[in-house]
Amino acid sequence: MKTLILIAIGSALVNNVVLSQFLGLCPFLGVSKKVKTASGMGTAVIFVITIASLVAAVIYRFILTPLDLQYLRTIVFILVIAALVQFVEMFLKKFIKSLYESLGVYLPLITTNCAVLGVALTNVQKSYGILESVVNGFATAVGFAVAIIILAGLREKMEYNDIPKPFQGMPIVMITAGLMAIAFCGFAGLF
Repeated sequence: MKTLILIAIGSALVNNVVLSQFLGLCPFLGVSKKVKTASGMGTAVIFVITIASLVAAVIYRFILTPLDLQYLRTIVFILVIAALVQFVEMFLKKFIKSLYESLGVYLPLITTNCAVLGVALTNVQKSYGILESVVNGFATAVGFAVAIIILAGLREKMEYNDIPKPFQGMPIVMITAGLMAIAFCGFAGLF
């Protein structure tokens, strides 16, 4: 149990996928204009990464390893992720149309979100079992959701600030994300 808690805290805060590893920056910067949209993206990413971690771990352990096909892991993981994202996209289109429309092009980009693939490959690289993989995936996704929601909240507040012209738009967002990354470095002292 202690190991799982350490994996969860380490993945969510200390090694935050966006702010420490710089994976998944496209949706992080693109969908963080409004908190509502960022929350929706965070929820979708939590679902996809958690389920992808589970399915990838099961496939790797029970199919690829016994058949000595570990070299196919990247291709197999990409296919698993693409299928899960298609499922999420169909679900949102049918049941939460407003969120589906607000996410726009960024929803299919979860498929190419390197954070999702990065978690699956990290699980294999660290030799995590199935439960450890799921915990790592869930915690990593929660860390992504926390980071994108914080950035969205800051961007909503900055909308009404007097920002010098050269820094308006993406430059101030990049500066803010950089300051968030520095702040998250403070969590490194936890371990």
